[in-house]
Amino acid sequence: MTDENSVLLIIVLLPFIGALLPGVMIRGGRTVCATFTSLPTALALLLLLLLAPAVMRGETVHASLEWLPQLGLSASFFLDGLGLLFAGMILGMGLLITLYARFYLSGDDPMGVFYTYLLLFQGAMLGIVLSDNILLLLIFWELTSLSSFLLIGFWSHLPEGRQGARMALVVTGAGGLAMIAGMLILGDIAGSYQISEILMAGDAIRASEWYLPALILILLGAFTKSAQFPFHFWLPHAMAAPTPVSAYLHSATMVKAGVFLMARMWPVLAGTDAWFYIVATTGLVTMVLGALIALFKDDLKALLAFSTVSHLGLLTMLLGLGTPFAAVVAVFHIINHLTFKAALFMIAGIVDHEAHTRDIKRLGGLRRLMPVTFVIGTITALSMAGIPLFNGFLSKEMMLDAAQQTEWAGSQFAVPVLATIGALLSVAYSLRFIGHVFLGPVRSDYPSTPHDPAFGMWAAPALLATLVVLIGILPVVIVGPLVAVAGAAVIGGEPLPHYSLKIWHGVNPALVMSVIAVGGGLVLLALHSRLDRIWNALPRPEAKAIFDALVDGMAALSRDLIERSHNGAISRYLAILFAATVALGLVAFAGGSMGLPSRALLPVAPPVVVGWVLLIAAALFVVVMHRHRFLALVVIGVIGLMISVGFAYLSAPDLALTQISVETVTIMLLLLALHFLPKTSPKESSTLLRLRDAGIAIAAGLSVASLAYAFMLRDVSTISGYHLANSYEGGGGTNVVNVILVDFRGYDTYGEIIVLGIAGLVIFALMEALLKGPAAQRLRTTDLSDNRSRDRHPLMMVVATRVMMPIAVMVGIYIFLRGHNQPGGGFVAGLVISIALLMQYMASGFAWAQLRQRVEYHAMIGWGVVIAGLTGAGAWLAGKPFLTSAFGYVHLPPIEEFELATAMIFDLGVFLAVLGAVMLMLYSLSRIARSAREPVNAEPMDYDPTARGKATRKDT
Repeated sequence: MTDENSVLLIIVLLPFIGALLPGVMIRGGRTVCATFTSLPTALALLLLLLLAPAVMRGETVHASLEWLPQLGLSASFFLDGLGLLFAGMILGMGLLITLYARFYLSGDDPMGVFYTYLLLFQGAMLGIVLSDNILLLLIFWELTSLSSFLLIGFWSHLPEGRQGARMALVVTGAGGLAMIAGMLILGDIAGSYQISEILMAGDAIRASEWYLPALILILLGAFTKSAQFPFHFWLPHAMAAPTPVSAYLHSATMVKAGVFLMARMWPVLAGTDAWFYIVATTGLVTMVLGALIALFKDDLKALLAFSTVSHLGLLTMLLGLGTPFAAVVAVFHIINHLTFKAALFMIAGIVDHEAHTRDIKRLGGLRRLMPVTFVIGTITALSMAGIPLFNGFLSKEMMLDAAQQTEWAGSQFAVPVLATIGALLSVAYSLRFIGHVFLGPVRSDYPSTPHDPAFGMWAAPALLATLVVLIGILPVVIVGPLVAVAGAAVIGGEPLPHYSLKIWHGVNPALVMSVIAVGGGLVLLALHSRLDRIWNALPRPEAKAIFDALVDGMAALSRDLIERSHNGAISRYLAILFAATVALGLVAFAGGSMGLPSRALLPVAPPVVVGWVLLIAAALFVVVMHRHRFLALVVIGVIGLMISVGFAYLSAPDLALTQISVETVTIMLLLLALHFLPKTSPKESSTLLRLRDAGIAIAAGLSVASLAYAFMLRDVSTISGYHLANSYEGGGGTNVVNVILVDFRGYDTYGEIIVLGIAGLVIFALMEALLKGPAAQRLRTTDLSDNRSRDRHPLMMVVATRVMMPIAVMVGIYIFLRGHNQPGGGFVAGLVISIALLMQYMASGFAWAQLRQRVEYHAMIGWGVVIAGLTGAGAWLAGKPFLTSAFGYVHLPPIEEFELATAMIFDLGVFLAVLGAVMLMLYSLSRIARSAREPVNAEPMDYDPTARGKATRKDT
């Protein structure tokens, strides 16, 4: 891996690593927190600038780490002109937002949490714009939806904040799901999931019969993310977020993700009638509709939100036109929109912060009270209006030029007219922003006396306003090379079209359209009060009401389905599950072909017959006596023991050892839990229902047995030979089962310990519910004396378990260390030590054992998962796929040669996760026991050794 490759990976990782800092640094104060938050962003930006010269020369920087190459999933990234543009915007704006938020957020706001969310979102956005694998891009795409949900709903005490966050998550998340399907189709057509390879397969993709479905699905993801009609309604409601969030998400990052996706896929998806009519039409409608609504909004942030919708429509329209010139114009306007829109959001936040209102009708005359804010706001608003000498004018002229060259359905006027109307409305709402907020007489009824804020708050918008002017006057010098290299990346292998970033292009159709737009905008501003009354009198659908109705309807339907199927009866759940499984199996069986068995049957040995009989008898006993819980539990243990014997008989000692350990732990936990339940359970259901359940159970059992029997009678290709041949050479172990678990199928094991940890946490959460409300009251009033023997903690058992404790721990360590070459390993070792600890609880009681085992089991689970994950990630440092193990042999005289393997560290993570999950379940039972006032001695040996005279029981 070259230095450039490493740098690119570091750029992507820095925000995620930096997200760990704010929560710690906030203890040093707000300024310290903001400073340390800015460091990862600043360092990533510096590293990006180091790679910029190579990209500006037309090179592409690649970096890749193997993850799951067999599935086409690798951590692949690449940096070209388009990626450089967006990554620079994300990081540059991230720095400015960090500074602005330091002064904007109040002392009551949890700044550390805010900055953590901000860096997580920043990392996700960098992942989107730099990913070279569409599967990885999809992961980052969904991560932006989740992190933006946290940012938009940051002020969770506000109902509108929670509603806006939910709306954004539902809309963008749904679009993301559609996009996943489209991207998978695209990868299948191209034969690769690498974006750099997909971009070279444009002709094959456009010629495929699956092109249109893939296009529609991908555009659904892009349109929902970039708030295109009819999905535009979520963005204005997301304005309930703090202004720094609005400035960041809705100018440079989240809403531009959809635009980025369309630009990235432009070489392979553009150039067809479907692309033109879907994308260009959607963009035009969104541009005009957003601008029209913005003109009549009285909330500053709402005005800016709908103006953002309009400009996103403009960008979508330009990309939809399908010409290289329009694509380059879109790139130029992306830069310009970032500079003036982010600054305007910050200005709106400053006005709200100082005047304590964003209502335009309650503002006006602020230019005298807030002169600095007035200058910055005026410059950026004039740029948004497209007035000469500001950068917005240049890209607006080029947009109008691209529009007037386009026909739509045979009409030469549709696109130019609609584009001009959109520009006209843009002038009107931009001038209204200036005139109705800053101009006019000073009012005496401001909610708070406004004044210019501290330098730290207006520094960021001032810098952006400076860029607005510099780009407007010197566009070729300031952004010319970046526009060229980013535009070249968008249009792919095509040569750059002729375009000019000059301020003056002479008298041409675009200039005439621009003059009409400015003049018409002034007229609309003059007539605004009359038009506003007409607008408010018109009936119009409310997007939020429609969305709420849809969501409420889906929620009501879900509740109805849950009430009908999820009534708390486990028998019903199992009946539905088994019945559906059997039905699907019969359908598959009926549609398949019957084949005769190809393998001969093995002779049945007498021990096997005895085992079958015992298993059948035990199963029938459990069915008949299931209401007698203790007896049923004992017989279930017998069944588990017989299965373990079967594994041993079939030469599977690892499975036998694991099965025995699992059975022991499970039975002991259930025995402890039975202490708080009646000895017998009530009659669950009628005879008819039990017969129904019996029929389904028999059908399910016969189906599974038949399927297993059919599999065993057929010759199938296996991979056992590969594992046997490579276990020692490739994994460094002679215990093939353990090598499979920690090496060949280590990813499966990693997922399993995560699931096990989640199961422990879920049990803890469920048990937590028993400590509150009516359940807790029943626990406190239940008489458990009938469930105890007279000698609650027999002395012989207490002494035996405590003597055996260190021995059991040594056995567990031994099993752990030998696992790579002999039956054992981290999973079994965790269970063995869990059994030893469980015995302490059973022998000496919950309270006594809990007082002497002060371990945070939540953290133990977490550390187990982290250690296993870090072991897998360490393989990347050597350029190997995730969880590839390394091993070697060390000889230290006089000790014999021994093996060191990274798989042992991974197994340590498995051990901690298993032990933590089991003990967390036990800890949950312990809390219930103490809540139920379980009288258990806190002193060793069940007696108070300090008591004189007769032995006195000291119960607590």
